[in-house]
Amino acid sequence: MKRRNFIHAGALGLTAGVALACESEDKPVQNENSKEGLPITIATWGPNLTAVDAAMNVLDNGGTALDAVEKGGNVPEGDPKDMSVGFGGRPDRDGKVTLDACIMDFEMNAGSVSFLQGIKHPLSVARRVMEKTPHVMLVGEGALKFAKEEGFEEEDILTAEAEKQYKNWLETADYKPVANIERHDTIGILSVDKTNKIAGACTTSGMAYKMHGRVGDSPVIGAGMYVDDEVGGAVATGFGELVLKTCGSFLIVELMRQGRSPQEACEEGVKRIANKLKDFEQYQVGFLAIDKKGNHGAFAIQEGFNYAINQGKETLVFESGYLV
Repeated sequence: MKRRNFIHAGALGLTAGVALACESEDKPVQNENSKEGLPITIATWGPNLTAVDAAMNVLDNGGTALDAVEKGGNVPEGDPKDMSVGFGGRPDRDGKVTLDACIMDFEMNAGSVSFLQGIKHPLSVARRVMEKTPHVMLVGEGALKFAKEEGFEEEDILTAEAEKQYKNWLETADYKPVANIERHDTIGILSVDKTNKIAGACTTSGMAYKMHGRVGDSPVIGAGMYVDDEVGGAVATGFGELVLKTCGSFLIVELMRQGRSPQEACEEGVKRIANKLKDFEQYQVGFLAIDKKGNHGAFAIQEGFNYAINQGKETLVFESGYLV
């Protein structure tokens, strides 16, 4: 064999060997309920199946993923029986209901509002911030002023039931985060539409009886929610301070960019928190993620986190895996 042909044959053999080695490597671990398929909408917490239904109805009628996550998030925001989001949310320790929300589209446009009072749908205000201002986040009085200029009605969003619970709390004024309260919390919602474009949103009334002025992870791009149209998206729920400290949703998207499955990325996000915090067992944080093919992942610190998902047929509720 001539030297040139020998080198060529050797290169072919090396290529075949590398291919064989790659095929023999373990494939990314997927969530047992995960499957590819678009369109898709997924949201934190089982009670938000109605939000997922609303989002999928938007997609079925030709709407975009951005339209879908907004309309989906509006459902718990407007439900007075939902005491962790929007209208009906539990107040802070001063008796004020303060709301946080953010939204993001496939072109990395993003909008956010924080410490917003008197507006039932902060998520829709966040979208206006994204589309009508040069900014990403507006807070407090500035956010309220902008909302009213955009035609949003200022109203009393403290319901009688939330006020009653607040007055009962005042008897002891003992503040302690409660994991999985009502198996509900912040709603984070992700959607990929029929054109394969992604969007995400997150909205909450925050921790019940928090210090006046407290802001958690939910309105922070990269903490409570993050999407990247090249990779996928992630949302978080639970004790927001822990998500803020780890830039949780951004971390999970970056782990997926590096080749982790949504499930592996969510598990690593939880483990990062556990490795940094000695008493992590007393808190709850749950992560939810999807990639651009429709695969999904979910993981939490404690047992009890669940989520709702629809990939074009029906909305299902699944239990998440957990560390503790």
